[in-house]
Amino acid sequence: MIRPSTRGPGGRFALVALFIALATVVFGAGPVPAADTGGQWWEPTARPAPDSQINVTGAPFKGTDASGNVRGFVDAHNHLMSNEGFGGRMICGQTFSTAGIAEALKDCPEHYPDGSGALFEHLTGGDNGKHDPVGWPTFKDWPANNSLSHQQNYYAWVERAWRGGQRVLVNDLVTNGLICSILPRDRGCDEMDAIRLEARKSYELQDYVDSMYGGPGKGWFRIVTDAAQARSVIEQGKLAVVLGVETSEPFGCKMILDVPQCSQADIDKGLDELYGLGVRSMFLCHKFDNALCGVRFDSGTTGVAVNIGQFLSTGTFWATEKCKGPQHDNPIGLAAAPPAMAEKLPAGVTVPSYASDAQCNTRGLTRLGEHALKGMMQRGMMLELDHMSVKAAGRALDMLEAEEYPGVISSHSWMDLDWTERVYRLGGFVAEYMHGAEGFIGEAAQKADLRKKYGVGLGYGTDMNGVGGWPGALGEDAPNAVKYPFKSFDGGSTLDRQVTGERTWDLNKDGAAHNGLVPDWVEQIRLTPGGPGVVDELAKGAESYLRTWKATEKHEMGVNLASGQPTSASTSEWWNPFVNYSPGRAVDGDTGSRWASEWNDAQWWQVDLGESRRVGRVTLDWESAYAKAYRIELSDDGTDWRSVWSTDAGDGGYDTAEFASQQARYVRVYGEKRGTGWGYSLYEVKVTRS
Repeated sequence: MIRPSTRGPGGRFALVALFIALATVVFGAGPVPAADTGGQWWEPTARPAPDSQINVTGAPFKGTDASGNVRGFVDAHNHLMSNEGFGGRMICGQTFSTAGIAEALKDCPEHYPDGSGALFEHLTGGDNGKHDPVGWPTFKDWPANNSLSHQQNYYAWVERAWRGGQRVLVNDLVTNGLICSILPRDRGCDEMDAIRLEARKSYELQDYVDSMYGGPGKGWFRIVTDAAQARSVIEQGKLAVVLGVETSEPFGCKMILDVPQCSQADIDKGLDELYGLGVRSMFLCHKFDNALCGVRFDSGTTGVAVNIGQFLSTGTFWATEKCKGPQHDNPIGLAAAPPAMAEKLPAGVTVPSYASDAQCNTRGLTRLGEHALKGMMQRGMMLELDHMSVKAAGRALDMLEAEEYPGVISSHSWMDLDWTERVYRLGGFVAEYMHGAEGFIGEAAQKADLRKKYGVGLGYGTDMNGVGGWPGALGEDAPNAVKYPFKSFDGGSTLDRQVTGERTWDLNKDGAAHNGLVPDWVEQIRLTPGGPGVVDELAKGAESYLRTWKATEKHEMGVNLASGQPTSASTSEWWNPFVNYSPGRAVDGDTGSRWASEWNDAQWWQVDLGESRRVGRVTLDWESAYAKAYRIELSDDGTDWRSVWSTDAGDGGYDTAEFASQQARYVRVYGEKRGTGWGYSLYEVKVTRS
């Protein structure tokens, strides 16, 4: 949602648009049935009339290939219901309406009579100050690839994407409390309320489609809550829809002046609720730093605008530091602030300047964020890395690796690509943003060897309804122009130009104006040099996504053999009678407590497992006072020790020491050289079999 300036046409988005009044979407009621068509299983028996055409013939691919793998594409990042978020008045039009297409696909009232009142559209789109506001049936000016405030996910367009080969769609429920608070709205701005509404509307869409096919469970749009259910749906030739969450303040976890506005209990309750709604993947932060993690910056004018939004939301601007590794966040926008945004800042407050050699957010994954991530792992949910700062993403990957947890996803090119192999090594999944054909192929080529190494397919993230911008028109004379009609990737369906009302869309002339043109975009990729191989990888995308999901569900959290067991240490720091730094604090299950030694190099911490146990892995969660050189030792009697693992290049954070598993009763961490001027300090020590 809300694309960065470094990624195509979405860079024109600016939060100045937040202050523009949009119109209320009016909801209708009452079905408008059509006559029984008597078609095949993929054709409805009672499509509303009038309605959009699909312009696809032939049976959707059902079942699996000769190897037992599902075939089809995965849109790993879409926003079917974002018109219900942001106070209900940012995206004009609805994904469906029981009153029919004329009610669903109409513009915002202030866009009439000539679009001159659509300031949000002018600032973020391509209408040059005016557009024809009429949607159904003429659609003269919208939807369009550069129109960022009009509905792109009308259900019939989603249907065409399914008929053209898509088999998995991740519907990210999305909103932003700050945008809602500034825009005119017809509902409250609590982000969790918006998520609940969008989830409910998603299930209502499923019911709406079912009603066309004869009743519950018979439609092609199927919301799924586990990998086996998704595979079953796909093997029927239908679309498996996964619910995700992409929002700035999940569970109310806002940060104000660096003070969290939520607790661990709020997070636990929120995760339980989301899981109950069917949500299986989510972002922990988006656009603004929150109480869970710091974000990856936006650049250019967008960056300035979002940074102002960051201040208005949290009371602080982004803060940067020099990066500690090759990964880095996007450069912060240093352009002049748009006047309409600057005037919202308090008197005397201006956007700070930033050093060009400091491109990393100082904020990473907080202790509350770590609690949320552990809660997601305990529930078998998948983490979305995109939008996390390098510091937050690195810490999250450390935690995932310590648990060997495969549930990690990058869904739309918004992660440092240097993390890709770590994601694949865990068993995670990666998708690219829906760039133009050449750009998409170029990005795919960067990591082709890694996909081959790990035997994975590729996904795309359309970010439809996500205020991002989409591939433009290349022209009918372009070498890779789509020739209509064309065959789907599997050869089973034939697709012609898509028609809705009086408007016929052609990818060559219109670009990727709406979701129904995704199959046309895939065909354009196929016709581009290097494209056939990429399409083949995309056809393996659904299978790869399902494998990541299934492995996530099957994962069992390792039991900490050290939890609550007797501990001892060479020393324990004591300087405050109200703070306890005793060795037992490192195995009490509370990541807010810790053991701390005196400020000398040769220090140790040990645990008695109570009896001889097989041990093969020790995970250390260091406080800022960490060990640069240390070793892991085992003992059968607490007297004679044997070293099983060591390093002289410790850098703090999460460390996982793995070694050939063996029997031992005692485990010791022996610090040889400190990494700081303080002592050694451990939040948690986890000892597992392997």
